[in-house]
Amino acid sequence: MRFEVDAEDLLRTRFALSPVFELQNVMRALAGPHNRGIPESWLRRLRAPFAAVRAADPAVDAVLALHLPGSGATFLCPPPRRIGQTIDDDLAALRAAPAAAARAEIDFYLQRRADTGDAARAVLTGVDVLKRLAGAFAAAWAALLAGDWPRMRLLCERDVVYRAAELGRSGWAAALAGLHPKVRWRDGGIDMAGRSPETIVLGGQGLLLIPSVFIWPEIAVYGDEPWPKAIVYPARGVATLLESEPAAAPEHLSALLGRSRALLLDSLADAASTSQLARAFGMAVGAVGDHLTVLRRSGLVERARSGRSVLYRRTPLGDSLIDGGH
Repeated sequence: MRFEVDAEDLLRTRFALSPVFELQNVMRALAGPHNRGIPESWLRRLRAPFAAVRAADPAVDAVLALHLPGSGATFLCPPPRRIGQTIDDDLAALRAAPAAAARAEIDFYLQRRADTGDAARAVLTGVDVLKRLAGAFAAAWAALLAGDWPRMRLLCERDVVYRAAELGRSGWAAALAGLHPKVRWRDGGIDMAGRSPETIVLGGQGLLLIPSVFIWPEIAVYGDEPWPKAIVYPARGVATLLESEPAAAPEHLSALLGRSRALLLDSLADAASTSQLARAFGMAVGAVGDHLTVLRRSGLVERARSGRSVLYRRTPLGDSLIDGGH
């Protein structure tokens, strides 16, 4: 597949996050048989809560029935609109999905999923199917990803800051560099290897770019309605996140700086704002600001404005302090 791009597309390209996309991927990995690139450590931690949610509501199996290898019902994952997209935004859009289009997709998958159980099939043929599916997602989110979402969101937001800067400063080739081995800029367009041979002209509508944790190590490409033209790609640093446990301050830094300042310094290899750090680590914004002020005055972090945000990043001195304990 290829997206043809013009100058107007550069101006209209935007970024967004999709919590429900992440949730669907982790649910499918937990249901098996393939882990979809999610490490066993995450799956092991999430299997028991997933089994409890699945046993409590047949709508969870109804969600899973709306997928086949390489495809899934598009109404389950409404197009995200913004960086600050929440799971509540996604579920509100799901509940408001056009009923006829949703019914057509449900019928398509039911015809191809003879293994769908009676209870799940009853959910999918019921008049309140959209409400039931949204309820299943809400319960699964609370059990599986609500606790991890702040640091997942921080990772994706950092990717957006990096790629938006590259797109504005150096154009498409720079922004797409390192996006994924299957994605590359060539002769005024974006090629995606391993896809259908069709060419889609963006026509000044721009492209929606969505960094993701649980798409890794693949990509997803949207070229059909109701989605805008979009690429879902692995966020920078996602492998490190998936291979790690929830953040903990390095012991040698905790002894020197205190746990909170050590945790913040350790996390600032890439730039982040005060509010992003506060969400990721469950701290008050004011407390994070105070800690960053101390770290900056000590020469361990620096700050720079990016649009409306002030971003912090470790200095070489801060890097050396981190590296000294490894």
